[in-house]
Amino acid sequence: MTHPAISVPTLIAHRGYSAAAPENTLAAVRAAHQAGATWVELDVQLLKDDTPVIWHDGDVRRCSDGRGELANLTWQQAQQLDVGSWFGDRFAGEKMASLEAMLALLNELEMGVNLEIKVNKGRDPIRLVDVVLPAVLAALPPERLVISSFDPVALAHCRQHAPKEALALGALFGSVPKNWREQCEAVEAFSIHPHWPRLKQTQAAAMCRDGYQILCYTANDPSAFDSRWAWGIASAITDEPAAFKRYLDNRQRAGQPA
Repeated sequence: MTHPAISVPTLIAHRGYSAAAPENTLAAVRAAHQAGATWVELDVQLLKDDTPVIWHDGDVRRCSDGRGELANLTWQQAQQLDVGSWFGDRFAGEKMASLEAMLALLNELEMGVNLEIKVNKGRDPIRLVDVVLPAVLAALPPERLVISSFDPVALAHCRQHAPKEALALGALFGSVPKNWREQCEAVEAFSIHPHWPRLKQTQAAAMCRDGYQILCYTANDPSAFDSRWAWGIASAITDEPAAFKRYLDNRQRAGQPA
C-alpha cells in the first residue's frame, strides 16, 4: 500500500502566516488562508491537564503577556493569557488555540496541515501522541495531513496508531544525520523536513531517488532559496508565503521554470 494521495503545495505557511499575525494562532491561520496558502505548519503540545494546544515553545514568555512553563498551566489558566498583543495591538486579546478549535478552523477553510508533534524538554512523547493523534485522525482526511516530529519515539508511536496508507509521517532534521534513511524507513515516512541551509544537494538527490517528499524549513528569503528548487524540493515552509508567492509568480512570468 502507498501513502495518502497528498498534493504537497509549493508553499506551506510556517506556524500560520507568522510574518503577518501571531504564530500558531487562529488569526495566523486565517491570515495564511487570506494570503492564498492552502497548507499551514503548526505545533501541538499538552498543557498540565492534558489539553492539547497549538504552541511552539516550552514556556509562554516569548509569545504571550504571561510567564511559566506550558507543563504547569491548565486550560483555564492558559485562556487568561493574551497571546496577540506582543505581535501587534490589533491582535490584542487573541487566545491560545486549542487543537479542537484549530482542527475546526482547518476544516472550515479546507486547509491542509503539517502538524509537528512538539516534544519539548522533559515532556512525554507517548502521552502527547496518544492524546493528539486520535483527535486529528478523526477530524482531517489523510490527504490534508502530514504529522512530523524531531522525536523518533513520537514518530514510531504515531505509526503504531495508523498504517502508512492512512497517515503520512514526516521526519524533521536540523543537520541531516548519516542514518537518515534508516530513521525514515523505520517509521515508513512520507516526507523529510530538513533545515534548508544545512541540506546538501547530494542528500536531496538521494531523498528524491528514494521517493521522499522534501519539505524545507524555514525559508524566508525566496532569492536565497531559489537554487534549491532544482534539487527536487517539494515545499518551502515559510513565514512569508505572500512574498514567496510574488517571487515565484514573477519568475514564472519572466519565463523561468517554477
